[in-house]
Amino acid sequence: MSSLISESAVGATESLAHPATDEIELAGVLQALSDPMRLRIVVALAGEAELSCKSIDLPVVKSTCTHHFRVLREAGVIRQRQEGTSRLNSLRRADLDARFPGLLESVLGALRDS
Repeated sequence: MSSLISESAVGATESLAHPATDEIELAGVLQALSDPMRLRIVVALAGEAELSCKSIDLPVVKSTCTHHFRVLREAGVIRQRQEGTSRLNSLRRADLDARFPGLLESVLGALRDS
């Protein structure tokens, strides 16, 4: 990813970088979705507008959770914003559908069917 869009919310202590829609790469998205923990995050976010990192129950330590969210954000699968001491996460469904029509729904459908 050559350039990343920096976004910061009011009160944020750091800026979170996200790829622009036209910079989301298929290989990066597929790599991000190749991990079972990251798939659990995507499934959880698919049914919600926004969730904090803590509200998604993953059986891994905090540093590993942080890694998984970062991989998904840098691949363009999720958007994160800082609100106080929490990071709120949302699925970039519209951006992914614009770049790769049907991909996200195919992945989610396959997970529902399994």
